[in-house]
Amino acid sequence: MADAGWLEAHGYSSALRSQYVRAGWLDSPARRVYRRSRTPLTWQQVVISLQALLDLPLAVGGRTALEQLGYAHYLSAKVQEIHLYGPKRTPTWITDLPLDVKFHWHNSLRLFPGDADAPPEPSPVMFSAAGMHLPIRYSSKERAVLELLDELPERESFHQVDALMEGLSDLSPRRLQTLLEACASVKVKRLFLFFADRHRHAWRSRLDVSRVDLGSGKRVLAKGGRLDPTYHITVPSDLGGQ
Repeated sequence: MADAGWLEAHGYSSALRSQYVRAGWLDSPARRVYRRSRTPLTWQQVVISLQALLDLPLAVGGRTALEQLGYAHYLSAKVQEIHLYGPKRTPTWITDLPLDVKFHWHNSLRLFPGDADAPPEPSPVMFSAAGMHLPIRYSSKERAVLELLDELPERESFHQVDALMEGLSDLSPRRLQTLLEACASVKVKRLFLFFADRHRHAWRSRLDVSRVDLGSGKRVLAKGGRLDPTYHITVPSDLGGQ
């Protein structure tokens, strides 16, 4: 899949594109967007086109990455939203595609300003289509958890995240340490450490919190909740606090 700008740059004029569409060689699922495949359009095909063909520094992250990496039973059974993270905005036409999912772009520089200088190498996951195995770049599960926590409390549930964190016994402390030191969100870092302490996974003891900037002051994250005395965030009363 490619947009008109990419095709123009590669020698396919508007007249030629129209001719190919009339002949059935190209399909146009949205205005000024073209694809060659006769197979049903999927969100994975869209992401592969954005990452590989249009060469956008995007990764499937947050909730979507965790769902696709096997944690759907802690979150939701059906993928309804595709969360994409990167320093460059996605093309506007992806919202016009005839798909039953919604794409959400998140500026990765909010959480990780270092992405501007050296975007991370996301984890590749293979997607099978038309007899081919194509890589999709996903955030690592360690980074995806931090991306998910950034959505609390407005768009994610404390209790779903709590259930998810309980099952994350296999995170890499080395990768977590690097991410926590690079993360710009005090809220995200405090939330992560709160849940990590709560579930007492083995990797928690290998994190050096003295190297993580946790800011100052209190953060009200749950109205009517209780204050956690260690990280000074309000959480639902049934999750702890004072």
